[in-house]
This record gives sequence, C-alpha cells and structure tokens, in this order.
Amino acid sequence: MGVVNKISCDWQGKMAFEADLPGGKIMLDAGDAVGGEGRGVRPKPLVLVALAGCTAMDVASLFTKMKAEPEDFKVDVTGELTDEHPKYYHTAHIEYHFWGKDLKKKKLEKSVNLSLDRYCGVTEMFRKFSKVSFEIIYHED
Repeated sequence: MGVVNKISCDWQGKMAFEADLPGGKIMLDAGDAVGGEGRGVRPKPLVLVALAGCTAMDVASLFTKMKAEPEDFKVDVTGELTDEHPKYYHTAHIEYHFWGKDLKKKKLEKSVNLSLDRYCGVTEMFRKFSKVSFEIIYHED
C-alpha cells in the first residue's frame, strides 16, 4: 500500500479554515465577494503552489546531485481556470528560472525533464485534467 496523507480543515468562522497538514498549518479563507474576510490563501491557487513546490524540489535535488547548482533558482506557475463551474485549471504553465554565470544548461535541462517526466507526482496529477506546458529561462550575468 502507498503512503497515505491526511489533512484536516478546522472551521474558524464564516469562510475561514485552518488547515493542518504534514509540515505545518495554513489559513484558508475566501474573499469578501463570497462571504470571506481574506484572512488566508485561496484553495485553488494553493493547488498551483503544490505543483510549483513539487517540481522545484525535484529540480533542486537533481541539479545538486549533478553538481550543476545555479546561483539562484525560481519556479513560477500560471494556471487558467475554466469559465464554467466547477472551475478548474484547464491549463498550467511552468517557468523554470535559473540565474548565474556559466550555467550548466544541459544538466539543468535534464533536471527539469526528469522532474516533469519521471518524478513529480503533482505534475502527473495535473496532466489528468490540464494541459501542462513549460519553459526554461536562463538569466546569465
């Protein structure tokens, strides 16, 4: 049997919830327009955080093992929601940003591709309901 994760969301009044999950707690809330007070993050963008975090951790682990560490690294994710309910991300675009001098581009690209094609389970989940695209952006001094 695989790993089982369990989280809980404890109601904090109105639309606010405190999520308790492995590694910490997160406040969730809706915006004013739907009865919330904006005291926490929204659930749908949090799904994009899971995508960015999963692939970013893979890539960082891989480029470190390959001795190809950049000076800095960042992952940006953009998701587009459907117009109709239930709204979900029908597209997700991942940008991998690498900064530094003499970047080992082939190893960095290999790290990204291994994450996307083999290791990142959140990317694989997204592919079940979304068109996932990506690009690698180098910022060289």
